[in-house]
Amino acid sequence: MKFIYEMQLFFSKFAAQNTDMHSPDPEKTLIAHDMLQKAERIVIVSHHHPDGDAAGSSTALMHFINSNFGRKAQVILPTALPEALDFLLSEDVCAAEDDIAAAKAAIASCDLLICLDFNTFSRTDFLEESLRTCNARKILIDHHLKPDTDCFDLVFSKIETSSASELLYDILMLMPEIRGDASRLPAACATALMTGMTTDTNNFANSVFPGTLRMASALLEAGVDRDALVDRIFNCYRENRYRAMGWLTGENMRITANGVAYMILRETDSRRFGLREGDTEGFVNIPLGIKSVRMTIFLREDNGFFRVSVRSKRGISANRLARESFHGGGHEQAAGGRLYWPDDISSPDAAADYIEQVTARFMQNEQPSK
Repeated sequence: MKFIYEMQLFFSKFAAQNTDMHSPDPEKTLIAHDMLQKAERIVIVSHHHPDGDAAGSSTALMHFINSNFGRKAQVILPTALPEALDFLLSEDVCAAEDDIAAAKAAIASCDLLICLDFNTFSRTDFLEESLRTCNARKILIDHHLKPDTDCFDLVFSKIETSSASELLYDILMLMPEIRGDASRLPAACATALMTGMTTDTNNFANSVFPGTLRMASALLEAGVDRDALVDRIFNCYRENRYRAMGWLTGENMRITANGVAYMILRETDSRRFGLREGDTEGFVNIPLGIKSVRMTIFLREDNGFFRVSVRSKRGISANRLARESFHGGGHEQAAGGRLYWPDDISSPDAAADYIEQVTARFMQNEQPSK
């Protein structure tokens, strides 16, 4: 009874100090804690082509579980991490594409499945069916629009947050092992959380909320070396990235009369520059530095379709364009999708004309987002 009273008192104080935090719910957090305690085989999954937030939130939760529950959680990412994020790797993190059968077997045999940084199983590509049919109890922790809540036993969803890593941080702060003290987080967990938040805000350039800065401050006080982390994330790319960046933002970039900048990277171009996964991270943001540009679109050819990234300035919905024209979605100012041929366009060469047409209609009708 004393423990329950102490936790209720802590929750009351924590909520009072975080008045903008509409979630997570303390009772739901205790349910999640109970699920973690009872589970024997825990698998953590994030989305296809994992970025810093996917990898950071997933590995952070893994370190928290491994340090506090007497068992090892396994992180399964559909595809490998970009080279700039490989410092997050450990023996408990695997890329499903390296051994699809083993990954699917691990998912099928787990009794708790935790999904981070995606709103629907379709974001996991070839793992989708295995995740849908998995008989384990399922938890979702995500910050995207319209989560597929029917597929999960417990859902933590908050759109007004910088990242899945920030949402996970808020959840962990409510855990009995942490009780609002970030210094009680395992060091590797704290570093992974800072990684996810830093990358999803583009190093505090966008999607920053009051809770984001509180989180950053607490993690710094807990001992995270942010200078070293930023250097590792943003200053360790290969020369190839910058050669490609100069070409893409130079002669390859087009800007429409409506203020839409777009760049198209074909597979032949990727080979010419020797690009790897992750080498083009952040390219879509660069044209937003141009005063007249209101939206940017970056297409990268990938095994028979284009992967599409969309970014916009405040008042223009990247999410709506991605939904309507690229089979995707996301946040209001940051979204993504895909462009297929021959379903959407006759061939890859028709991509530029398609972008010009759909953005001309879109920008004509677009009203400032509220």
